Amino acid sequence: MESTITDLLERRSCRSYLDNQITDEELGKILKAGLAAPSAMNRQSAVFVVVQDKKTIAKLSKLNAEVMNSDKDPFYGAPTVIVVLADRNNANAVQDGSLAMGNLMNAAHALGIGSCWINRAYEVFEKEEGKALLSEWGLKDEYIGVGNCILGYPKEESQPHPIREGRVFFVR
Repeated sequence: MESTITDLLERRSCRSYLDNQITDEELGKILKAGLAAPSAMNRQSAVFVVVQDKKTIAKLSKLNAEVMNSDKDPFYGAPTVIVVLADRNNANAVQDGSLAMGNLMNAAHALGIGSCWINRAYEVFEKEEGKALLSEWGLKDEYIGVGNCILGYPKEESQPHPIREGRVFFVR
C-alpha cells in the first residue's frame, strides 16, 4: 500500500511527450483503473473514448484550442487522448467522470506513463462539431464532456511542486 501513497504524492502533469505510442497492455491497465473508479450509487456513468488516430487527435485539439481562442496544441503532442464523458442525466456526472479521470492519471503514473487533465471537454462536446464526433463514435448527445486525459511517454521528468500549506482544517 505504501507504493500507492508514493505514486499519489509523486504524480505530476506531463506536458511534453515522446512520439511513440503507449502499449495496448499499458492502455488496458489504465482503462481498467479508470473503469474501477468510485461513482455515485455505483451508476458507473463515465464512458471513455480512446483516441490514438492522429487525424482525430488533431481535430479534437483544434476544437479544444478554439474554446480558448488559441492556435496552440492543448494536447501537447500526446499520442493518446482518452475523452471522458458522462451521462448528462446523472446529477453526479461531473463527479463520476472526475473520479475516473483521477484513476486514469494515477494508474498512468504507476506505469511510468505521463498524463495530464485537459479541460474544455464540456464546451467541445456542446458544440455541433463535438456532437458530430459523438455521433460518429456511435454515442448520442446524452453525454457531456468531463475531461481529456492525455497519455504518453514523458520527454522529461516532471519536478514536484511544494504542497501549499494552510489547506487542512480540523473540526474535532
